[in-house]
Formats: sequence, structure tokens, C-alpha cells
Amino acid sequence: MLNLQFLTGEKSMITITFPNGDIKRFEDAPAGFEVARSISEDFARNCVAMKINDSLVDLYTRIAADARVQFITAKDPEALNIMRHSAAHVMAQAILHLYPEAKLTIGPVVEDGFYYDIDMPPISEADFPKIEAEIQKIVKAKIPFSRKLVSKADALELYKNEPYKSEMITELDDGTISLYEQGDFTDLCRGPHVPHAGFVRAIKLMKVSGAYWRADQSRAQLQRIYGTAFFDKKELKAYLEFIEEAKKRNHRKLGAALDLFSFHDEAPGMAFFHAKGMDVWNALLEYWREEHRKAGYVETKTPIMLNRSLWEKSGHWDNYRENMYTTVIDETEYAIKPMNCPGGMILYSMKPHSYKDLPLRAAEIGLVHRHELSGVLSGLFRVRAFHQDDAHIFMTPEQIESEILGVLNLVDRVYSTFGLGFHLELSTRPAKSIGTDAQWETATDGLKSALNAYGREYKINEGDGAFYGPKIDIHIKDALGRTWQCGTVQLDMALPERFNLQYVGADNEKHRPIMIHRVIYGSIERFFGILVEHFAGKFPLWLAPVQAVVLPINDELIPAAVEVCDLLNSSGIRAEVDDRSESLNKKVREAQINQIPLILTIGAKEKEAGTLSVRTLDGTVAYGIPRERFLKEVLDQIRRRSLNLDIFKKAV
Repeated sequence: MLNLQFLTGEKSMITITFPNGDIKRFEDAPAGFEVARSISEDFARNCVAMKINDSLVDLYTRIAADARVQFITAKDPEALNIMRHSAAHVMAQAILHLYPEAKLTIGPVVEDGFYYDIDMPPISEADFPKIEAEIQKIVKAKIPFSRKLVSKADALELYKNEPYKSEMITELDDGTISLYEQGDFTDLCRGPHVPHAGFVRAIKLMKVSGAYWRADQSRAQLQRIYGTAFFDKKELKAYLEFIEEAKKRNHRKLGAALDLFSFHDEAPGMAFFHAKGMDVWNALLEYWREEHRKAGYVETKTPIMLNRSLWEKSGHWDNYRENMYTTVIDETEYAIKPMNCPGGMILYSMKPHSYKDLPLRAAEIGLVHRHELSGVLSGLFRVRAFHQDDAHIFMTPEQIESEILGVLNLVDRVYSTFGLGFHLELSTRPAKSIGTDAQWETATDGLKSALNAYGREYKINEGDGAFYGPKIDIHIKDALGRTWQCGTVQLDMALPERFNLQYVGADNEKHRPIMIHRVIYGSIERFFGILVEHFAGKFPLWLAPVQAVVLPINDELIPAAVEVCDLLNSSGIRAEVDDRSESLNKKVREAQINQIPLILTIGAKEKEAGTLSVRTLDGTVAYGIPRERFLKEVLDQIRRRSLNLDIFKKAV
């Protein structure tokens, strides 16, 4: 066939379709930045990368065929990670300028920034200013990022003196290898990257730690240098201020300062709760029990250790044993429970059930143990021993929507009591799962129906459900805007079948119940840590470990202060007397540092009149408060679990 374009001299045309439906045509194969410039020079300057038919690529990529093209600017969600990936390369280039003998490994993007693992002599944060100064030279030079494809053999030749890069290249399939060049620096990388280093406008090195190559303790120990980067210096400043505030709220530091809990080498990853910490703990559980009684739950308790046959039946022995602590008793293997569910199955099977018994809502504060590697332990956020506020709801298929809705309403009440917002995510059937299509359809439709009836927006995570059923994950948001996945609601069709659970239906036939697993606090230890940081140690009155401190203004008034303290404690208010021989001002300051909500002063006038002088943490001071009124208003605040202490202001 004749090539008419060749005979007529016509050039091939590339048709590009933009997200808004507009179409442009170009001769030959234009690079992305050329297409962006055809829109406007200002627009092109703000483009970070582009998508060709939904594939993310850099702007220097040529568009060789008709395609859908979407440009990525700094405002798009993908842009920040692309720029931070480029920032990791810029940091690596700067380090090689300063430490030419350093050997690079990998430099991925992580949450809130990036890091690079480098084989080099140990450095400290004191070295960061000179590295950042070198980074700024590269940024100001706006050195372009340029992608280059080479053969595997050429890549190995290029990196023959780089053992880590050579190792990675050797493991790649034969074919072309993607490299990125920026001036005198070349790195092994798939990309994409920003057009030039000038896009890394606001960068800060954050910390350095040790890391083993490929997390293998037998391999070389590397320097892991963390950094963060933003498109705007104001965003970087706001982030650094956020980090400083988060440091002030660090639950490990506040836990020690407020005498709440501690960790010890004798039990790694297992918290020791002090007396004041137990006051907070018990207040959390009292509230939990009160809400669950109202919601129609019964409370149960199952053993901490059960034998191997149970864990084989539940499937944990085959699928979770490496995370379980085991022992042998009387020649039988046992495991300390990593979760409460199998014990709950035994309790359900203790007697026959009718459809009239359902739904059956059984809750348990269960102590579980899971083996976590020592390197990932992190205060109360990642522990080996923790309590779950589990509940298992056994129900008929027709009750799915109403029971899920009941759980969501309970979640709303509980989290709002702590001033915690939250959002919902629905995870559907994964590729590997058990159960029939009909079961999954019933379960997923039930969750969707309940979420729609609940009336809040939710995100769908396709294929991210548990192997035994779909689930709703509940992500709370704290005072700093951080999100934490605490609550979860899971539908389970596996355990009722494994344990042959049954109920007799209205048709007098045996049926398999559907089961909900759900937690609200999640790990109570972790939730405790979140609350410490959420409130910055300044717990609301009902949660505060010490709710009131009584300060006599001199030693002669100590008996009167003790009398008031005894009255408060007998009324259900957690109170202490500070009878030290210190100045009143010092005692007040220390009470404020210890975040005690109510500071009561007893002088001769208060003793004689039977009144109190009351100072709150917001600086309000009220004089001459009758003891009866004080008790009434404080107990009412505690009963209502109010977040804000606004009593006595009218008496100032």
C-alpha cells in the first residue's frame, strides 16, 4: 500500500484530549511541556508532571500517539509526592557533593516527607545546616531532571563502584533501566520528577537515624536521613509549627510528667499504668460500660490463654501463629490470645438460640497479646499487650442494617464526648475471600444501606475488606487535625461457620447467624495515648486524674483543707491536699503545670464562712463559693462529661 502521507508530504498529527473535553492537535510527538506552553507560559511554569491515559509521567515525556492528557499542578494531590521524591534526589546530590565517598541505596517518599538511606560516616542534626546550604545551591540553579533509558549492562557499568545500586540493578528484569540525571548526579529511578530542582522551594531536613540495608541486621548499617518539602514556604512554616506543637503533646513525655504510665525493660511493649493513669483508665471504662448498657449490650469475659485446638479451629494457628505467644501446659500447646473472637464463639455456643434471642450483643474488655518487633514499638501507640473494647453481635441477615446503624450511632456518641471528629470508609470484597457471592452481596448491601441511612459521606475502598467479610473503618481526627484509625465494624461469615454456630428461625429450621466484630476505642492503650495528645494533657474535668487540689494558705489551715478534701472525695470528686511548706504562688503554678482543673484555696475567711476560692486553668478565679454550690455544679459537670469547664464565672 502506498504511504500517501509520504507522497503528499503530510505530517502525522497527534490528537490530545484534555479533561474538560477540549482537543488540540500537534505535529509529530510533542513533549508534555510543549503542550502545556501551547495553553500558556504561566500555566506551563506551574505544571509539575502529567498523566497520559491515566499513567503518571514527567513533562519531558513525548506523546507519541493520540491520548488523553491531564497536567498535574502544585494544587493536585499527586504533585506533593512527586516533588518530595525529587527533593530526595536533590538531598542525595547535595550529600555526595559534601561526602563524595558516600554510597546511596534508596530514597522513597513517606508520609509527611521523604528519606534516603546512605552508607556514610555517622552524621547528626548539627550537620544539617551545611547540607541544607548545598541543597539551596542546587535549587537556585534550577537543575533539570532528565530521564534516560539504558540497557541493564550499561546500568551495571555505570554503577560498578556503587554496591547497593548494582545489587538492585542485578535483581531487575533484563531490558531497559530508567535513570534520572540532574547535572553531575544520576540516580536509578522510575520517576516521574518535577521539571527542575527549582520546584523544591521549601525543604527542611528533619532527623537522622540508623537503618540496616534491607532491614537485615546482618547487612550494613546506614544513615537514614529524613526530610520534608513543600511547594510554599508558608506551608513548610505551618508544618514545622505543627511538629513543634505535636512534640509538646507527645504522650510519652506527658505520660511521664503527669505520672500516668511508664515502660520498663522488664516488659518491652507492655505499659505500666500508675495510680493517676488508672484514674483516667477507669473513667474511660466507666463511660464505656454506661454507654453499652444503654445500647443493650451484655458484658462478658473470656480466658487470656486457650489451647491449640481452639486456635486451629479459628484459623489463627495456621495464619497468625508468628504473632502469638505460646507455651506448653500438661503436654498441651496453648496460646495467649491475640484477639477475643474465638472465646466469644464458645460463649455463644453454650446454649441453643432462637431468632427471638437475636440480636445478641456481647461486649468484652479483653487483654490480648501480639508479638511486635522491638523496632516498631512506640509508646502506647504500638504495644505488645493491650486491651480491646471488643463486641460481637450475633444477628439474622434482616438485622444487618439496623445493627450497623446502632453501632454507628454509638460511635458518634462516644467520639463526640471527647470532641473527636471522624470519617468513614467502606472496604469491599478482596480478591481472596471466603463465602458465596450471595453472602457477600447481602453483607455489603447491608453495610451500604446502613451508611446511607446514617447520612454521612463515606469513602469506598474497593477490594480492601477482610477475607471473611466487608468492613467499615472509622478514622478519628484529633485537635491537631491528625487522623487515627480506631473504630472498625466488620461483618464475619467465617467464624460462625467454623464454630458451627446456629439459631432456630421462625420457620423452625436451623440457620447460621451473621456476626459483627466491632471496636470503638480500639486498643484502649492506644486510645489513651491519642487522648493525652488530643488534650495536650489537659483532660476535661470528668477524665482528669486529679480533679481538684486544695491549698491551705498556711499550716494552721491544713486541717480545714483536709476536711474539704475528704468532703470532695466522699462525694466522688478526685481531690488532693497540697500541704507542703511552699508559697501559695508556687503551689498554684505547680497545680497548673500538672493540669489540675480546679485549684481551691482555703484561708481564714473561707474556713469561717464554709466557702471556697476557686481557680480554673483558663485563669478564672471565683471567691466565696459555698461548698454546697461547688459540689452541685462540679458533680453536674462530671455527670454530663462536659468538655469545657465554664462554671463559677458569674461569681467572679
